[in-house]
Amino acid sequence: MFKMKLVTKRLVLRDITMKDAKSIAENANNKDVWYYTDHVPYPYKLKDAKSFIKSCKKKARGKPRKDYDFGIELKSERKIIGIMSLIGISKIHKRAVIGYWLGKKYRRQGIISEAEKAILDFAFNKLKLNKISGDAMTENKGSNALFKKFGFRKIGIKKQELIKKGKKKDAYTYELLRKDYKPKKIKINIR
Repeated sequence: MFKMKLVTKRLVLRDITMKDAKSIAENANNKDVWYYTDHVPYPYKLKDAKSFIKSCKKKARGKPRKDYDFGIELKSERKIIGIMSLIGISKIHKRAVIGYWLGKKYRRQGIISEAEKAILDFAFNKLKLNKISGDAMTENKGSNALFKKFGFRKIGIKKQELIKKGKKKDAYTYELLRKDYKPKKIKINIR
């Protein structure tokens, strides 16, 4: 099995290991992380991180690989501060879904933008995908702005997609076609 690694100026996006469980749990254990995602529980405990890592390792062994759950490592701290994923990869239809979360104290520093540039370049140039789609809760201003920043087109709304704090929440659906993507140069290391 290859260990994947994408390297940018400040970040390393890489396959996660059990050594990352503590930092994943620390950064995911936040109500804001839970609120804007559909798969991160709250409270998020060390056992949740270990279970997630085991699932990622199992999925990484798939042939062909259908999911990439990269840990976002800030080079200056050398620990995982969030996750950036490409999931449900279809080699036949050349598409996947993007998703992510980032620890609260690392927000508004351009980290997710840098990570998203790397993952889109990887998806379109290395995996040769044709379409990336993703969802964002309608009230999630940051994620909606990020989709627009990268040229994603809003294609619809999923009514009552999530239930948060006992309330039904809608989510916008976005897509980006390869022909509309402006490639970014990043260093991709595969070990």
